[in-house]
Amino acid sequence: MVGPTSQPVAVLVWGGGSGGVAAALQAARSGAHTLLLTPGPWLGGMVSAAGVCCPDGNELTPWQTGLWGALLRSLAAQERGGLDQNWVSCFGYRPATAERILRRWVAAESRLSWWPGCRVLEIMRRGSRISEVVVARSAAPSSATEQLIGINPELVIDGSDRGDLFPLASAPFRLGWEARELWGEPSAPAAADLEKPFFAAQPVQSPTWVVMGQLASGQGPPPTTDSTLRSDAPPSLPAPFRGACDAFGVARTLSYGRLPGGAVMLNWPLEGNDWHEGLGRAFLAVEAAGFPATAPEQELADSMRQHSLHFAQVLEQASGGALRHGGLFPTPEQASAGSLEGGEALALMPYWREGRRLLGLDLVLEQQLLPVSQGASIAALPRDERGDCSAIAVGNYANDHHYPGPDWPLAPKSCRWGGRWSGTPFTIPYGALVSRDVENLLAADKCISVSHMANGATRLQPLVLNIGQAAGLAAALCVREGFLPAELPVQRLQEALIHDPLAPAGPFPVWSLPWHHPQWAEGQRAVLSEPGRLDCRGDLVKPPWNGLAADPHQAPPEAGERLWQGDLVPDGAGGFVLNTAEGPWPVITLEPALHGWLAQLERPTPVRLVGCANPWGRWLRVSRLASS
Repeated sequence: MVGPTSQPVAVLVWGGGSGGVAAALQAARSGAHTLLLTPGPWLGGMVSAAGVCCPDGNELTPWQTGLWGALLRSLAAQERGGLDQNWVSCFGYRPATAERILRRWVAAESRLSWWPGCRVLEIMRRGSRISEVVVARSAAPSSATEQLIGINPELVIDGSDRGDLFPLASAPFRLGWEARELWGEPSAPAAADLEKPFFAAQPVQSPTWVVMGQLASGQGPPPTTDSTLRSDAPPSLPAPFRGACDAFGVARTLSYGRLPGGAVMLNWPLEGNDWHEGLGRAFLAVEAAGFPATAPEQELADSMRQHSLHFAQVLEQASGGALRHGGLFPTPEQASAGSLEGGEALALMPYWREGRRLLGLDLVLEQQLLPVSQGASIAALPRDERGDCSAIAVGNYANDHHYPGPDWPLAPKSCRWGGRWSGTPFTIPYGALVSRDVENLLAADKCISVSHMANGATRLQPLVLNIGQAAGLAAALCVREGFLPAELPVQRLQEALIHDPLAPAGPFPVWSLPWHHPQWAEGQRAVLSEPGRLDCRGDLVKPPWNGLAADPHQAPPEAGERLWQGDLVPDGAGGFVLNTAEGPWPVITLEPALHGWLAQLERPTPVRLVGCANPWGRWLRVSRLASS
């Protein structure tokens, strides 16, 4: 190391997660001089560096707001083959595409500096306030020399997957399971069960080290029509992957995470490359945040990498040559030198589903994600101690936990919508981002204040991006207006999110207004001024909102869309099939106006629809009725 220097900064963000780059970007856009530190050479966390490129949650257009919506539309513009590529998600893209977009956004902000290749060595506090953060920064790409820098921040944001800064800052956090008796969460284990060895061995959800494959057919026929992948019986795979293809067969297993160009994201939970062993090694006593990792953590990382490479090799053999090695990542050395391309199959970092969770002013529990009542379509809106609605971001993922063995039983929160299953929308309260004990610390990723059970629904890419956006905007408002985070009026933050000039974000779950509706901002403001306008179905009520109906002929055009016509047949259970001259297509939509139109169909009806086909998911995603 070389001699120390000192540097003041308004907002310091420790990144490495998707929420970190979102927080730093929004803080700078909102006027605060911001410094983003990342341990690795890429910005985007799970949306790029970790290779989790088939985002889950917030797929419906009412929830495509904020930085998540902006990224989604930029991805659609950049990926010429479109985002309809797989069946786990409505979106699939290559990791370098997302990283390029994020880097372009970061480079455009004069108030934002990004330092990759950093380690946080020490955090000093003065009373309840972080006063200095000591950082070791690489002197140059691939250099072994580090510069020691003391940073004096006004506000600090932890935007990491695992809450890296909390132990260094002596900020209280939670790690592991909580008993059902503690908060009454319906899916939590009983206190007596927590004594079983499983819970000690599995302190967090199982992570994955994503590995990429490449379909030999490239952009040719979907694997479901590829004769080399057809089989009447699941293949016999070696342990520990014996049952990986039992449920869906090889073809469907591979098309699960297909990306543009025939790349394949292998992030497979069914006896696949989830990793379950020795996870506590990632949360031992922390001496520093960043690389190089401690010896136990390095051993864990090596085991995860080898496990994923082995899984890819087994699937290559089972596919009869239809799947081969896929290289979408640079080597660490190439990445440190600025490259976004390379021949590496392994992602640059693991996909951590869970880590340390902040003790915040508010705590998000599982029951706060569930429908407010039977027949309701939204969860209850959170309230702060003054009775104000404190929502700052919307999520709608159904809830999903990864462990070895059978699926963990979870309280249902899904609903039939638009010809498919979606999750009940819920909101994150601002207090879940604010440290209870460290007055200038905010959280911006999976490390927000949630229970272990609730983390299964709050950890997804779209929601994390918008949580990061809210954290960055809150930090900038605090710097500009002289508030501590706990003092910031939540309505001030909500107004700024709704009116953000580049990526307006909706804090409230209004089902009927997609992001592109001309009255979207007015609808969000209506809930802000009077939360009672939003009923339990997520509909706006009271004049002038009662009876509001969007036009099913109106939705933005998309690349790759075309006219489809035929007889549309409802199945009576919320599903639809379009019988065309080319054969039958299951129909789905992400648009609320078209969902409302579909829901009133009772018999086969001749239609003309505009949409995009997804042969790998085997559905037709329609956006609007064609004008006659």
